[in-house]
Amino acid sequence: MENKKELSPGQREELIRVLKARFEKNMNRHNGIEWAKVQARLEADTEKLWSLSEMERTGGEPDVVGTDEKTGGYIFYDCSAESPKGRRSVCYDREGLESRKEHKPANNAVDMAAAMGIELLTEEQYRELQKRGKFDTKTSSWVKTPAEIRKLGGALFCDRRYDHVFVYHNGAESYYGVRAFRGSLRV
Repeated sequence: MENKKELSPGQREELIRVLKARFEKNMNRHNGIEWAKVQARLEADTEKLWSLSEMERTGGEPDVVGTDEKTGGYIFYDCSAESPKGRRSVCYDREGLESRKEHKPANNAVDMAAAMGIELLTEEQYRELQKRGKFDTKTSSWVKTPAEIRKLGGALFCDRRYDHVFVYHNGAESYYGVRAFRGSLRV
């Protein structure tokens, strides 16, 4: 039986082509990083390549934003200008989703990220991303919420307005047509 988390050779080739073009177009996001080394890591880890494919499929436009000093690997973030379209209108997590009495969305950010094999950006990572461009000027993105906030029913999200990054809170059960989540992946 075929592994669902594996791309065909043609899909891998096409994804690497798309990632390379984005990498070359946005060199300001990853100064000093060589594409050939990134590609070698990608080709050696087909499961991570599948996760990047999911990021791409849902509108995240993943790109390299740095290196993992511990492993020597590369860090990808969703770099779409606005929150990924294929991940909008979701509650923060399963508990938030299940607490809704009516008008439940189809999914939640935490479970979607886990199914894709990626992590939600933290507030710190979100601010780091914003140093590489202007993101979420019309949308917003859930970020990983500290346990003490989540235990009280809240969840955090961020956006960029007035050329400033803002962090807000909402009930974890809330969802909006312009709110999704951004993820990270280490390859």
